[in-house]
Amino acid sequence: MSGNSKTPLTYAQAGVDIEAGNDLVKRIGPLAKSTTRPGADVDLGGFGGLFDLAACKFDDPVLVAANDGVGTKLKIAIEANKHDTVGIDLVAMCVNDLIVQGAEPLFFLDYFASGKLDVEAATNVIAGIAEGCRQANCALIGGETAEMPGMYAAGDYDLAGFSVGAVERNHILPTKDMAEGDVILGLASNGLHSNGFSLVRRLVEAESLAWDAPSPAAPSQSLAEDLLTPTRIYVRAVLAALKAKAPIKGLVHITGGGFQENLPRVLTDDLAAHIDLSAWKLPPIFQWVQKAGAVEQAELLRTFNCGIGMALVVPAKAAADVMAVLAKQGETVLPIGSLTRRQGDGVTFSGTLSA
Repeated sequence: MSGNSKTPLTYAQAGVDIEAGNDLVKRIGPLAKSTTRPGADVDLGGFGGLFDLAACKFDDPVLVAANDGVGTKLKIAIEANKHDTVGIDLVAMCVNDLIVQGAEPLFFLDYFASGKLDVEAATNVIAGIAEGCRQANCALIGGETAEMPGMYAAGDYDLAGFSVGAVERNHILPTKDMAEGDVILGLASNGLHSNGFSLVRRLVEAESLAWDAPSPAAPSQSLAEDLLTPTRIYVRAVLAALKAKAPIKGLVHITGGGFQENLPRVLTDDLAAHIDLSAWKLPPIFQWVQKAGAVEQAELLRTFNCGIGMALVVPAKAAADVMAVLAKQGETVLPIGSLTRRQGDGVTFSGTLSA
């Protein structure tokens, strides 16, 4: 007669808490419902999220998809124990990529992964995602919470987002009629957004700054609050301009790679973008980065948005009208350059970034 003396092993003993996951789903249900829009009657728990495109009443829609993350900005949220804004960043990085192709964001899904699920932190993160979806009028129709012991250090988590939008086939941006002399308008950013944080975190370490210390760029805030200012979502303002038939030829989300890498993505090979760096003031957070790291101007422009979160290409004769429409939507908008005939680089600069 033989017996098995092994103690029965459970999934929880292996580090995965199914009950905690169920608790999280219960908490985020009302958050998802708060993002309901035409086409989405949000009810979490299915194997897939449903969306009724017909309810949006497009004539000849083309779907546009985007996915992104928040990068190492998450490390600041984790170390500062402030989780309520990075979800907004996650949505912003996706939906701002949709709107630049003229697409209206329709729905969003998230992926939240950790070594051990902290229900409170996860709820705060997803509350931020719901807030970002409300700002973009985009439905949170599902997602995935993965608990993976051994993959992440204690307290760490990672985020990824996926969004789908739609645009009428004959309204896809950029248009094909861009020309020399078209004006480039800039929409102001509200901080670092979600790029360059590996460099920023290195500067914070080099300067021996604490997350709860006053920010060197905005002393009325803590450093963490300043750095975690969520990425501005431009969807409602730009959609309003497009629906008002503003003659926008191209839109550019200024993210990783800055002006040099992003502006050429909407231009034909014979055109270049010329940017006048004296057209706007460099916001204090970028001044601090530049000074603290002795960061050269070209590097600053390639790594950060430097105060301009989105750029638009419009006909010169329509620039003032487009600016007025966007200003009415609450955007700070400035003429920052023009299209020129390309003779080398896709982006050229004049002037200097300054306070």
